[in-house]
Amino acid sequence: MAYREEFEQGGKGAPAPAMDRQPAQSPEAEQGPLQEAAPAKAKSRKKPVIMALLLSALAFGGYEGFHWWTEGRFMVSTDDAYVQADITILSAKVSGYVSSVAVINNQSVRAGDLIAKIDDGDYRFGLQSAKDKLATQQSSIERIGRQIDAGRASVAQADAQVAAAKAEAERAASDYARQQQLARSDYTSRAALENAKAASDRAEANVKSAQAALAAAKANIDVLSAQQTEARRVAAELQTGVEKAERDLSFTEIRAPADGVIGNKAVEVGTFVQPGARLAALVPLTSVHVDANFKETQLAHLKPGQKVKIEVDAFPDADIVGTVESVSPASGAVFSLLPPENATGNFTKIVQRVPVRVSVSPEVAQQGLLRPGLSVVVDVDTRTSAEASKTASLKQ
Repeated sequence: MAYREEFEQGGKGAPAPAMDRQPAQSPEAEQGPLQEAAPAKAKSRKKPVIMALLLSALAFGGYEGFHWWTEGRFMVSTDDAYVQADITILSAKVSGYVSSVAVINNQSVRAGDLIAKIDDGDYRFGLQSAKDKLATQQSSIERIGRQIDAGRASVAQADAQVAAAKAEAERAASDYARQQQLARSDYTSRAALENAKAASDRAEANVKSAQAALAAAKANIDVLSAQQTEARRVAAELQTGVEKAERDLSFTEIRAPADGVIGNKAVEVGTFVQPGARLAALVPLTSVHVDANFKETQLAHLKPGQKVKIEVDAFPDADIVGTVESVSPASGAVFSLLPPENATGNFTKIVQRVPVRVSVSPEVAQQGLLRPGLSVVVDVDTRTSAEASKTASLKQ
């Protein structure tokens, strides 16, 4: 507006005096001091925040440094660790159709509980047949025993016949001797002498015959005894067959060998199974352990008996303490299906991992929380005594 008035006045010819003109002040000029004061206040407010952050960082760093110095530098940890258990694969020992299945997946069982049953009809017949054969053989043994008794009676009879023959031989020999004396004095005939001699010879022959009969009777007893021994050995073989048949019959019932939980059941009623067929898996949750795969550069301070802190991903709030039980005799790569061959021209060094077995307390295992396959993080405290426990590798 002032510029327009001046323009109009200038157009009329008389410019206004310079002293009478007041320069107009813009709104920006009026707000200038306020804008300069705002950054100063903001800077004064940021300084305490920055100082607080620095102090917090220093405190946190000091705490972490103290924790590392007092505890962290003694801990050896890895997250390449998993819960494991000695899983039992239940298999069939005999073939046949499955007649019943007594369990389902995830069912807890006790040692001796029935898992499945195979039709046992054929095996019962086999057992009965084996028993019948054994009974027949035992009858043969008894028959031979009776024959031995009869043979012993024959021996006694033959022995008596030998004694009678010897007595007759002595009498005949005496008669022959008397006839000889009478023949020298011509008091007997030659025919009587010859008859006496023949009787004496016949008596001697009868003695030999009786002795031969006695020897035959004794030999017959020896033969019968040998036959009885053979029959008893055959009976022993048949008894073994009976026991095998009984075992085969018992194998028609698949029972749990230990306490655990059934998993991966692969059998149903009516399934025909062969020996070695997989029926189910038995997981003993009360004997779980942890297999931790440590780097080879971490093994220097690991000793059996050291305490281990176990963090289970599935149970982050659980406080589980274990113990280093043993260290594998070789790295995991050595036991793989195709072990690496490093004697090549394109060799690349890779840090190997060695399995370390960590045991948990029976109280923790009895809870059944640890399931094979779960991921865990283990921290081994190398300050703990290595003599707290002994491992299988250190036992004599």
